[in-house]
Amino acid sequence: MANSCLQLTGFLLSCLGWLGIIIATSTNDWVTMCKYGLSTCKKMDELEAKGPWAECVISTALYHCVFLTQILDLPAYIQTTRALMITGSILGLPAVGMLLMSMPCISLGNEPQSSKNKRTILGGVLILIVAMCGMVSTVWFPIGAHQEQGLMSFGFSLYTGWVGTIFSLLGGCFLTCCSSESSSRAYQDNNRFYYSKQGGGNAPAAPSTNHAKSAHV
Repeated sequence: MANSCLQLTGFLLSCLGWLGIIIATSTNDWVTMCKYGLSTCKKMDELEAKGPWAECVISTALYHCVFLTQILDLPAYIQTTRALMITGSILGLPAVGMLLMSMPCISLGNEPQSSKNKRTILGGVLILIVAMCGMVSTVWFPIGAHQEQGLMSFGFSLYTGWVGTIFSLLGGCFLTCCSSESSSRAYQDNNRFYYSKQGGGNAPAAPSTNHAKSAHV
């Protein structure tokens, strides 16, 4: 029962984390920057929000975005963030599918529990890879933006990416740990049954041998 609760908790955390990674990937409010200095930008009421896909100018009367289409001219941190976030978003789909099919309430024919445990471990590993992609991207992007221009504050998308990364990391750890413990416990039970069966089969052999010797005498 406790193992099923851990598996369900890991599944829910993984789904929420994957959703956070997708939201962070599809939005551009990662960091807020200022070109002219903090005091000047506050007087002009003009800030710039930057993400992996576009740079947006934010003011009281204007919200204009310029999409970053020159792929070869982009800095390395933007290209790496794009690649990792897309990879994490894509890997989350088969991971969630495998985790859903390995739930205790879902049965695929006469499938043994060991197959479900293996599928849960594989899905948990994929979720951990998603978390690693989100972690590298959400840490490297603000550092690169700060080195390129003046970084003023973090944006909504970056916070969403951090939350999604933490949820994915926790969910993946829960899933892999509980499934590995279940697999080892099932393996020990099978061995115990095998040895008990072997011992039970050898026990009656002694009386029959003694009986044969007494009959011969």
